[in-house]
Amino acid sequence: MLVLDFINVGNGDSTLVREIEHGEQKFAMLVDCGHDNLVRDDHPGELDPRSRRIYAGDFLKKQGVEHLDKLLLTHFHRDHVGGLDRVLEAVPVEELLTTYRPPDGAPPLEPDGDNGLPKAARNALRCAELYASALRSRPGRVRRITELPGDRLERFRLTDSLAMDVLFGDAALYRRQREVYDAAFQGVRNAYDLVRWAKCMNVSSLRQRLYYHGREIVLGGDLYAHMWETESALPCDILKAPHHASLSSTTRKLLKMLHPSTIIISVAAGRPDERPHPYIISLMREFTADVHFTDAVDIPGLVDPVFHESVHIEIE
Repeated sequence: MLVLDFINVGNGDSTLVREIEHGEQKFAMLVDCGHDNLVRDDHPGELDPRSRRIYAGDFLKKQGVEHLDKLLLTHFHRDHVGGLDRVLEAVPVEELLTTYRPPDGAPPLEPDGDNGLPKAARNALRCAELYASALRSRPGRVRRITELPGDRLERFRLTDSLAMDVLFGDAALYRRQREVYDAAFQGVRNAYDLVRWAKCMNVSSLRQRLYYHGREIVLGGDLYAHMWETESALPCDILKAPHHASLSSTTRKLLKMLHPSTIIISVAAGRPDERPHPYIISLMREFTADVHFTDAVDIPGLVDPVFHESVHIEIE
């Protein structure tokens, strides 16, 4: 049985994929780790007392997950890598799949020092430092790091029954990412390069397509619709909507290509930036009524809040 948990990390993404056989975990993979804070400082307001938001690492502990066979990072925005330290504290990881490996012995980036950088550049450094510091402070918790070059589709046979394709953006993005991050860890603080890269993070996001007993699951990362609606995307059974169902995340054309039976939107309730966007929710419901939200999204007349720790799906 394949068990999917789209974890309610509040702002961000974290998806736990497990194959269970005779009640025992046969395989476990986590895709992204959520944010380092359940309530973002740029999204003011107290958390609803009924909220069941949970850090990805704490969710793994509650589920009795004692190790991860794979941990995949789609890209390095804070709401995808910020929870890495808690995840590594909770469980050891056999293999980390990533498009960038920080240099061994890399010093802290200190994004909040007196560096004269604009906010976007500091944020780019902060994201990279959250990632690198988690690896630095948890030595031995990741047995192997595999850096994916991003110049070809990667295929993984995860178990006898479960396979995965990892799809990339333009290969030049990952070469540029390496140049910018390597320079930063070498002490170079080029504001122009950092700001430009900050604007490219979402379009560098990885996508995954999982195959299990004839069922197909697409995890859209944070990639905008226009970046992959021109491809020959095949229909799927389950879609983790890209980029928190923002206005740029999804189009009618992309939904016609994918035609999912079930859609999960990973998003924090009460976001002030129209994520999820009401139009996108309405568009999705033209294709399926089976639309779920990780957090208790409340949009009067459109979405009623549901309080849960994850959107839980089991596939035989």
